[in-house]
Amino acid sequence: MSATISPEKIFHYPVLLNEVINIITPQNGGTFIDCTFGQGGYSKKILEYPNTKVIAIDRDKNSIQIASDLKQKFKGRFSFHNIKFSQIKDLKIDDEVKGIIFDFGYSLNQVKNHSTGLSFESTGELNMKMGLNDFSAKDVINKLDQRELEQIFKYFGEEKNSKLISKKIVFERKRRNLNTQDLVNIVKTAKKKYYTKTNPATKVFQALRIFVNKEISELTKSLKESASIVSQNGIIITVSFHSLEDKICKFFFNNLSKQDKGSRYLPEKKSLKKPFIFVTKKPIKPTPQELKLNPPSRSAKLRAIKKIGTYENDSNVFSKYEDLLNIEKFSEKL
Repeated sequence: MSATISPEKIFHYPVLLNEVINIITPQNGGTFIDCTFGQGGYSKKILEYPNTKVIAIDRDKNSIQIASDLKQKFKGRFSFHNIKFSQIKDLKIDDEVKGIIFDFGYSLNQVKNHSTGLSFESTGELNMKMGLNDFSAKDVINKLDQRELEQIFKYFGEEKNSKLISKKIVFERKRRNLNTQDLVNIVKTAKKKYYTKTNPATKVFQALRIFVNKEISELTKSLKESASIVSQNGIIITVSFHSLEDKICKFFFNNLSKQDKGSRYLPEKKSLKKPFIFVTKKPIKPTPQELKLNPPSRSAKLRAIKKIGTYENDSNVFSKYEDLLNIEKFSEKL
């Protein structure tokens, strides 16, 4: 990235922090993996408790300095890895892992850093790379065909006007390479007949960010690996911010934890004991107090499960989302 923002200049509130701490109970000690370190909100809080260790992961290189400061402050108790969280299996972990935490949101630093192109106010080239990427949003918008763009917007952004928007993009890019504000204006023009409380480009930007960072494969792969890595009685927590993300987490957690009740009209069958149990049967949402302090947390949903048995990594567990994973493969053209 060509520009960065000092993390001290913008304060980022870790979402649902109290709820996360209440669930993982670091006051009892243990080793935890913070899979989306960011500005270190969860890690810092966990490390306030003695007898805790944190292994942190983040693909964003701008987290390295914050992590370096923590490493100095908590020598022997904190380590950081500038990798994608799908690479969690590559970590060398000697201790039992009491908790694994995922916060799939992005920090105010990333939004306010206009070089990332995450904000509608950004100027210049489309980017949206969160780190360790092979291509940018600029490549997607200017190189993929209309049908591919339509599917990205429809399935990753749940954008109802995906066909019209993709058509306008292909028309406009014949005249010039499109930048961030060009894209915002194209979406606004395409959706001018539709009333919306949020910026009209919100869903298109979400879809591009998901596609550029391969968030579907990252999410599915990391959840499967985490289920293997977390120790007995250990907990996996996810904090998601949009419905697609949450649906995948919910599906996976149900698959690992929900007992099959069968049918009263069929012979009773012996159900296999699931390897996890629910810690949260329903998602936890921010309190009114947190919403007042941190309005961007309004869409957050926290889910958690606890390991009670042996998990066998099922490579087919996410076959339900195969179509989404295939859409990610459009990137092979870039």
